[in-house]
Amino acid sequence: MTTELVAEAIKKAGIAWISVEDRPALGLWVMPLDGALVVLSGPGEQSAPGLADATTAQVRLRGDNGGLIVIVDAVVERLVPGSEAWDEIAPQLAAKRLNASGTAEEQVARWAETGCAVVRLTPAETTPVAAPELPADSGAAAPRETPARVPVRRPFRLHRVRRKRR
Repeated sequence: MTTELVAEAIKKAGIAWISVEDRPALGLWVMPLDGALVVLSGPGEQSAPGLADATTAQVRLRGDNGGLIVIVDAVVERLVPGSEAWDEIAPQLAAKRLNASGTAEEQVARWAETGCAVVRLTPAETTPVAAPELPADSGAAAPRETPARVPVRRPFRLHRVRRKRR
């Protein structure tokens, strides 16, 4: 049941929560292809720190209702520009890429020039975690510190607002 569940979840995946080592999981755009997920990251694309250099990753996939249905370990394989796998997969990925500027060939050439990582995630031979063994908690983490904070100001009032007396 779980291998069929993993295969079906991968087929329908458009986004997956991928974690590498002890880092928090990131929601990344993925492309399903032949029972694996293909992820693009790098300059000008989505950020996936550590994924390109990792050997394994943990992938969380959602079901039709949007909730978590399976957690699977995956083997990470980075595709090298100019290889047979790159020449086959990168153009398909470029064709699926939304809001991209330029043609598919231009995108693939830019990815190769700028060092973007095209990574294939293949489910490992380990047993995936599915219902009823899924975690009961939400999996939400505390917000990370960021310098992108805006100081909270008092609201602007054009006229003086009088307080009601009781």
